[in-house]
Amino acid sequence: MQLDQPQQVITALQAFLTTPLDDFLKQHTAADPESAALTLFHHVAATVPAYQMFLKQHEIDPAAIQTFADFQRLPLSTKANYIQRYSLAQLCPQGHLETCDMIAVSSGSTGNPTFWPRSVTDEFQIALRFEQIFRDSFQADRHRTLAVVCFPLGTWVGGMYTASCCRHLASKGYPIMVVTPGNHKPEIFRVIQALSPAFEQVVLLGYPPFLKDVIDSGIAQGVSWPQYNLKLVMAGEVFSEEWRSLVGERVGSTQVCYDSASLYGTADAGVLGNETPLSICIRRWLAEHPDTARELFGESRLPTLVQYDPMSRFFEVQGDGTLLFSGDNGIPLVRYHISDNGGLIPYATMLQTLQDCGFDPVRALSTMSVPQNHHAIHPLPFVYIFGRSHFVVSYFGANLYPENVSVGLEQASICNWVTGKFVMQVKVDADQNPFLSVVVELAPGVEGGEEKQQAIANSIRRQLQRLNSEFANYVPAQYQMPQITLTATGDPDYFPLGVKHYYTRAE
Repeated sequence: MQLDQPQQVITALQAFLTTPLDDFLKQHTAADPESAALTLFHHVAATVPAYQMFLKQHEIDPAAIQTFADFQRLPLSTKANYIQRYSLAQLCPQGHLETCDMIAVSSGSTGNPTFWPRSVTDEFQIALRFEQIFRDSFQADRHRTLAVVCFPLGTWVGGMYTASCCRHLASKGYPIMVVTPGNHKPEIFRVIQALSPAFEQVVLLGYPPFLKDVIDSGIAQGVSWPQYNLKLVMAGEVFSEEWRSLVGERVGSTQVCYDSASLYGTADAGVLGNETPLSICIRRWLAEHPDTARELFGESRLPTLVQYDPMSRFFEVQGDGTLLFSGDNGIPLVRYHISDNGGLIPYATMLQTLQDCGFDPVRALSTMSVPQNHHAIHPLPFVYIFGRSHFVVSYFGANLYPENVSVGLEQASICNWVTGKFVMQVKVDADQNPFLSVVVELAPGVEGGEEKQQAIANSIRRQLQRLNSEFANYVPAQYQMPQITLTATGDPDYFPLGVKHYYTRAE
């Protein structure tokens, strides 16, 4: 028996249940995150056997790390050089795996499983990210809410973690009821239709393409989504603001900055940041001003843009534009590198930059704000995430991104024909001339044809020209029109059912 474990859980639970969200965020914005990161390092160096061996391997004396500049010189930890080199017990504080009570599994790009133990106390700080969304966006503190978990259930992190965090909010007093049909569409429809009359709003939580499939399938079956006052919580993929508008229109959304939110999460450390009404308002404006977005983010694609709590997850940016984070978990992580491309923008810097461009997002948000909602804006820093660099196709020296193509498929004249899935790659013809190939999955029951192929090609080309200056300037005009192949839903070569979809293939 671990006799001190109950008291640790009680202390963490009491702090979560009795401290209002605003107080947490005010305390954290007033604190010094660099000092906190240094404190975390010394705690991990003193208590985690694997990190002690890791530091010894790199000939680092923890006592010599006294300033934040010292901290920034610490070696990066990765899945390969740290997580996979030591046992699960060695990666946990005091070398005791039993201090954790649950394990999530991630497979990554190699397909080999990685195990991530965590304790219930780890979930409380992640539940704050859900609380931000449910309270600030959905006003779930004063509306009876049915939370429908549509992430796959099992050993994967999304479903079980989400269900746990939503239940913690209910324990805190939010009028939230959780139901877990997972990614089984008939069960999702069944529980919504049976339970929704007892609630004022329904929240679907899942991966964006799957939620769109649920919504579209429901419409095909005669489901009237607006009657449910539907909200969406998403994770796992970058999506465009056209996608948000399209899905919002289909479910009857009336407050686009408040009716959905995306989480930036990993199996490694739970939720690292979350969209807020403010970040969504900013992102939607940048989607209409691609030149400003390109200057701000440095690329011709719109990243995920979230706010984060640096006292919970401390971010840094490498010189190559990849993100690092440090945070306390079942496996504490210090300067952990997961190869996500992105960057950081302080709150004041973001607002001043946009105001210099003639846009005041705080004022803009106030004009569309939900009545009586005074919680939505917190002075938290922003992190933007493009994802992994290997999801890029190079064409005539131009970097083409799936996000650019997605917008072309989300135009009003196109979106009803397709599921949103596609595979982009560069091929060569018989004369070895390159061309841009885009294989597109048709929606169920939709027939292909030359007219649809041409309309889709034109739409994708227009959006690439608008959003991607490299494409517009590097690719000769005669090579800019993509060649479109249309396939039925679930095509086994490009869109096999039940496996993770990749939007690019090697040349």
